[in-house]
Amino acid sequence: MATKLDQTQINESLAKLNELAGDSPWILSEGKLSKTFKFKSFIRAFGWMSQIAIWAEKLKHHPEWFNVYNKVEVKLVTHDVDGISELDFQLATKMETFQ
Repeated sequence: MATKLDQTQINESLAKLNELAGDSPWILSEGKLSKTFKFKSFIRAFGWMSQIAIWAEKLKHHPEWFNVYNKVEVKLVTHDVDGISELDFQLATKMETFQ
């Protein structure tokens, strides 16, 4: 079972994640890890979402996301612990490495 991370753990994990994120960092917004990914086309955005959906299912951890054309807005939170857990950072890392 996932465990809720404290603010120090979140800050440390966020700093590591943002080393991968480049010019478009992840942020904390409304208690969730958030980022908007931008792609060259709708089909690339949708293809990326399909790949991430497979990883999300393997982790048994599913994102809140919203897609319009070439953008995918992502919000990650672990509802079972009412906060951010290591699962959120694992899925965010997969998202960064699949771009």
